[in-house]
Amino acid sequence: MSLLASTPEEFAQTLSRRRAWLIRDPDTGRLEASETALDGMAREIAADERDFAEHEALFFAVGEDTGSLMTAFLHNTVRGQGAGGVRYWRYDSMRALVSDGLRLSQGMGRKNALAGLWWGGGKGVVAKDDGELWRDPAHRSAVYREYGRFITSLRGAYVTAEDAGTNAADMAEIFRETRFTTCVPTSVGGSGNPSFATARGVVSAMEGALDFLDLGSLAEKRVAMQGTGNVGAAMIGDLLDRGASVVATELSRERADELRSLHAGKPVEIRLVEPHDASIFSEECDIFAPNALGGVLGPDTIPALRTKVVCGAANNQLLDDRRDDEMLERRGIVYVPDFLANRMGIVNCANEQYGTLQNDPDITRHLGRDWDRSVYRTTRRVLERAKTDGVTPARAANALADELGAEPHPIWGHRTRKIIDGIRAGDWG
Repeated sequence: MSLLASTPEEFAQTLSRRRAWLIRDPDTGRLEASETALDGMAREIAADERDFAEHEALFFAVGEDTGSLMTAFLHNTVRGQGAGGVRYWRYDSMRALVSDGLRLSQGMGRKNALAGLWWGGGKGVVAKDDGELWRDPAHRSAVYREYGRFITSLRGAYVTAEDAGTNAADMAEIFRETRFTTCVPTSVGGSGNPSFATARGVVSAMEGALDFLDLGSLAEKRVAMQGTGNVGAAMIGDLLDRGASVVATELSRERADELRSLHAGKPVEIRLVEPHDASIFSEECDIFAPNALGGVLGPDTIPALRTKVVCGAANNQLLDDRRDDEMLERRGIVYVPDFLANRMGIVNCANEQYGTLQNDPDITRHLGRDWDRSVYRTTRRVLERAKTDGVTPARAANALADELGAEPHPIWGHRTRKIIDGIRAGDWG
């Protein structure tokens, strides 16, 4: 049986040394494995050109106490260390886990490049245990401390942060075991929760798209949101401040009640729905915001959309980024690529090591209209490039991001590649 068809638990049991790597040889382009048992897996991953996209390395490890499978994915690190959050999620197969990690790490690299950050593409994934063990505080603490030690072993090739399934307390546990992390709590000198900054960035991208379409401001616009997690909930307040109305779906009754109470008397409707409920996609609106997990825009949902713009906080919103952007284009819907709109999470915490400032100008400039690389102006630039070149916004954004991603770090060059080569040569400790 293919290792990619196995569950994360089954795959973890196959690792004879409790950790392994798949590293692309920069000369031959071949994806090599640290042990022969993974050769077939390496060939399968490399054969999928869309997801593999010439990633530099994939790392796997098994927690010494919890047995949890921990991973790190590195895409293009020419601009700097691979940087992106660690996702704590349940996967039915290694194929699903690897696909998610590869797509997310490439997206992070593009996001960092468009934001003008000197970071490369990276992503972490920890396979959540089946059942309810993850709710146990002691087990959860152990998982994240093990992940911290795993990150330390990579010697700075990957810098982790907060992502889906991970919270500030989890980041504090990681921080106890490694210095290669951001988004750590303010109590230890970090920037704290990035959700509010991320929300403001997505709203800025919405404003850029509306301006491109000559539709004016957000005032009196109707925004339909799928999901009201940390970022989505923060977006509601920003949208209301700009005169928009909001209709949103939520899975948690507790959160739905909380948001209804918070925004009582305001033009906000929170609908409690069951998992996989797609009714929000057919809501008539000016802007549709996918704020849940990725892969929600595809042949089953795009035909239902009744909107002018799609712009949300979720990562990897397109089920197939080579097909579904064209479906949106044919329907006359302007799509703002997720890695363009939701950059502010990584911007908020990317440079914590240089200290923090109140109203930090190196952060707030991303949210204004004066700086050439701001969210608003980058959104306009991408949409204008798409129109001029006769391509979809997703392809225009990818092209611009990849051009920027080829610029080496001004001080360190492609240093992370040297770290990866050292691990490949046997220096992993």
